[in-house]
Amino acid sequence: MTDPIAAVAPSVASASPSYRAWKRFRRNRLGFVSLIVFCMLVLISLAAELVSNDRPLVAVYQGQIYWPLVKDYPETTFGGDFATPTDYLDPFIEQKFAEPGNWALFAPNRYGPKTLNYFANSPNPAAPTMDNWLGTDDRGRDLLAQLIYGFRVSVLFALALTFTGVVLGVITGALQGFFGGKTDLAFQRFIEIWSAMPELYLLIIFSAVFAPSISLLLVLLSLFGWMGLSDYVRAEFLRNRQMDYVRAARALGVSDWKIITRHLLPNSLTPVVTFLPFRMSGAILALTSLDFLGLGVPPGTPSLGELLSQGKNNIDAWWISLSTFVVLVVTLLLLTLMGDALRDALDPRKADSE
Repeated sequence: MTDPIAAVAPSVASASPSYRAWKRFRRNRLGFVSLIVFCMLVLISLAAELVSNDRPLVAVYQGQIYWPLVKDYPETTFGGDFATPTDYLDPFIEQKFAEPGNWALFAPNRYGPKTLNYFANSPNPAAPTMDNWLGTDDRGRDLLAQLIYGFRVSVLFALALTFTGVVLGVITGALQGFFGGKTDLAFQRFIEIWSAMPELYLLIIFSAVFAPSISLLLVLLSLFGWMGLSDYVRAEFLRNRQMDYVRAARALGVSDWKIITRHLLPNSLTPVVTFLPFRMSGAILALTSLDFLGLGVPPGTPSLGELLSQGKNNIDAWWISLSTFVVLVVTLLLLTLMGDALRDALDPRKADSE
């Protein structure tokens, strides 16, 4: 006997707008594969310490287990002469772990983002070798480690900036579109004045006054990154507030807050969701450009923009520019393909044709 619940479930799911949008997104092979690849890259970067690190993940020395990944051990712990933090790339320490009964499990890439290869056979920047798979930069740091950690910084910064811009844009756009009148007029005049502010000059001024930090950069860019999205949310609210279901809610005495959050907002988020990948790509480009100009993250922080600047200053070191360019192009291409697929999936014209 057929289960009536199981028989009804597919029809309910197929009737769901979000389910139909997800099916359309999956049918776009480029967009769906781009989503999978991008998520894999983000997961690898989030686990960067397990992929690229100059410390062993776990070590056994003279019968005792050590966890150098989470704890600092002095060199004397492993037979050294000094009470300084252990350099696990030192040939003397490597020889100690090569003795019978001792061993150390390293990450696939044995360099961190700040590790200097003091034992390289070539001057820096050095070309790719078996030790440094993508070469080193002009300071002797492993380029592969710089790219992995720099990608993580860029993606996390883009996520934070996108989230902040979406929250501010949705709030301001909702207030303008719902109340209209003088509220809308005042916000529009404020946006016109605020958008005329020289953003780059403000960044230069604040970089000279305050110490560079990611949080300061996030605040400054968030102050200007919400205006574009606010216009789309405002337009959706202006259109949807004239619908019959909103008028019916007003007639029933529903409060403005419930009308905004329960009725208007869920039906006005299509442009917000559609523009998320494009806003992330714009945030990554903004951070890379500012780092290239020396106005971004603090010195010493892994940065794709700094690597591009090094590639410009070291034209002969082609591996720096090429590898950084490939990472940026692949990242932005994946986000663009995801955005195109998401836009097609949420297109109401395609939904009506099904």
